[in-house]
Amino acid sequence: MNNSGIPVTESENSKERPVLGYLSGTFDLFHIGHLNLISRASNMCDYLIVGVHPTAAFKNGTTFIPFEERKAIIAALKYVDRVVDASDEDTTDWERFGFDRLFVGDDYKGSERFAYYEEYFKDKDVEIIYFPYTEGTSSTQIRELIRSYLQE
Repeated sequence: MNNSGIPVTESENSKERPVLGYLSGTFDLFHIGHLNLISRASNMCDYLIVGVHPTAAFKNGTTFIPFEERKAIIAALKYVDRVVDASDEDTTDWERFGFDRLFVGDDYKGSERFAYYEEYFKDKDVEIIYFPYTEGTSSTQIRELIRSYLQE
């Protein structure tokens, strides 16, 4: 284990660190899109850290499921090696964990925030991997459905 609690493996010829992956999200109203994202990320790294945001501030939303319960849901997934409280910025979490790959849904591709991340990580050997957004299912859609149902 290194100082961050991340396992280090040794090969016959050299000490190698596993490919460390990171993704962050709110993960409110957990659905198949969340599961797909986490599963795909897990398949592309040796050790997956998932940061859970305490609020939905990035999407100007509110959460229905309490923070500690969302973390418990994520921690229960077989694909996740470690759950952490996400920082406001993935750059801060890179400073904490030194991940090699940052995973995100492609709905963020081209956003101002991820244009900044692409520039920031360019010289740090961090690969940003965008996964296809799950069509037909999103927390936003579920929230809107619940709100419309409650208004009837």
